[in-house]
Amino acid sequence: MESKLKASEEQVAYAKILDKGMKAGLLMLIITFIIYMIGLLPSYIPVDDLSKYWGMPVHEYLEHTKIHPGWAWLNMLNKSDFLNFVGIAFLAGVTMICYIAIIPILFKKKDTVYGIIAIIEVLVLALAASGILSAGGH
Repeated sequence: MESKLKASEEQVAYAKILDKGMKAGLLMLIITFIIYMIGLLPSYIPVDDLSKYWGMPVHEYLEHTKIHPGWAWLNMLNKSDFLNFVGIAFLAGVTMICYIAIIPILFKKKDTVYGIIAIIEVLVLALAASGILSAGGH
């Protein structure tokens, strides 16, 4: 006897948002890469200089290029090599959007524990993205 599994309402909602978000993020990455490649905007680091930075540790790279860590890249979106961060940041945030979308579904279905876990997940992701907590070499 073959059993057929059905996705729950929240799984379908999560998957639909994730699918659209992934496609939108990929499109952003393609567009910003084309802008970079055709030179529509100037780059912060000239392409000819890239190879001298490849092997550097992050802190050394940041020091040599005078780039500030964290969300400072938002002030550099007029440079094509930083513009591509928009797509990366968007893709990183899609999971949070998915969780936010399923929270009302979980509470409507009286899955209170899962609803609370989803809220905590959103808070943890937002806190991690905020840069308030820092770890590692940054």
